[in-house]
Amino acid sequence: MNVLDSVDALIELKVPDDSAGVLRLVKDLITLRNATEHQLSVCAAVMERLGVAREAGSTTSKLLQANGAAPSAAARWVRVGTGLVNLDRTAGYFRDGFLSTEHVDAIVKGLHHIDGRSEVGVTTEERSGYESTLLSHVISGAPPAEVEKTARGLGNQIADDTGGPPPAEDPSLNSFDFEVNEGRLVGRFDVDAQIAEKVHSALSFWSKPRPQPDGSKDPRSKTQIRADAFHQLLDCGGGGGDGFISAPRTEVNVSVPADHPNRASLEWMGPITEATAAMLACDSTISSITLDGQEVPIDLSPPKRLFTGLVRKAIIIRDTCCIKCGAPAGWSDCHHIIYWSNGGTTTVGNGCLLCRTCHRAIHYTEWEVEMGSDGHPWLIPPADVDPLRRPLPAYNRRTMSLAA
Repeated sequence: MNVLDSVDALIELKVPDDSAGVLRLVKDLITLRNATEHQLSVCAAVMERLGVAREAGSTTSKLLQANGAAPSAAARWVRVGTGLVNLDRTAGYFRDGFLSTEHVDAIVKGLHHIDGRSEVGVTTEERSGYESTLLSHVISGAPPAEVEKTARGLGNQIADDTGGPPPAEDPSLNSFDFEVNEGRLVGRFDVDAQIAEKVHSALSFWSKPRPQPDGSKDPRSKTQIRADAFHQLLDCGGGGGDGFISAPRTEVNVSVPADHPNRASLEWMGPITEATAAMLACDSTISSITLDGQEVPIDLSPPKRLFTGLVRKAIIIRDTCCIKCGAPAGWSDCHHIIYWSNGGTTTVGNGCLLCRTCHRAIHYTEWEVEMGSDGHPWLIPPADVDPLRRPLPAYNRRTMSLAA
């Protein structure tokens, strides 16, 4: 049988223009898709057994990707193919196209989870029973997430029966998964009580509500507060030490072509807007790299720290906190009032303290900062806040009395 003959048949396929016909075709195509993924999983298992990828100095997953598979699909085929050993009932349903690869993957991962939770091991008979339980959930229409949830419940019961650690204290259950989706990092984590306590302790310091300059409540939701706290935690490495004076401890690499500043990009997340690049450049170390016509570096300038410790210390003495909302200095960046990319100097007279949230507001909204004749920074609110756009003094110089 030439598999590509089936591809030719699919290309020539005519989709019916009636409800019953199109539903029947969809069901048949899903069955075909499931059966195809079963064969791909079998191929992945055979490639693992024969060491095909090792001969090429690679891995089976990467070899599958090199032949057109998406990374997540390649990893799933390898996991399912190797995990179906001794799972005859699941393999049979999968082979016939009755089960999707996502459901089979949930069963395989679920059984692996159950195996790991037992302190005395799982017998063949017990494992067959657990397979039947998970399989029955799939056949009844449960989604993959529900199957995995059932497996975790079985694992908890096994751990309790065999003297294993309770789920809250079992580090083997820890996971941290994320992926880039439309330029954002999306993920979930599941950690034991010890790590969870450290997360709560680390974030609590940075999660305190911050009132607005007029004394009104912090407008951020709890979710936004936690996200900002996580950002601050990354920058300050947990707080303490010399983070009050020094630059943020977590560094990111931003590449900005000199002739195309709108093509800036991050090392991990890819292209970013010019506004984000300008915000990151405010409090950064700058290196200039000259490339030849073949994009080969031919000259590299020494790194230059824009806001040094001494300049930062002087700005902190003057501003004491974020000039917009009053957040502590240790939470704040040094912002170039006249952007460094526009020729602004890195001096006390051209810098001010802005926390992460307020820093974004200055770069992305109509809030502005200007240096006053008194040597202190002043804020210019947008017209929707104050139609006259009257300057506001920095937070540490603003009275909070009712007479103000």
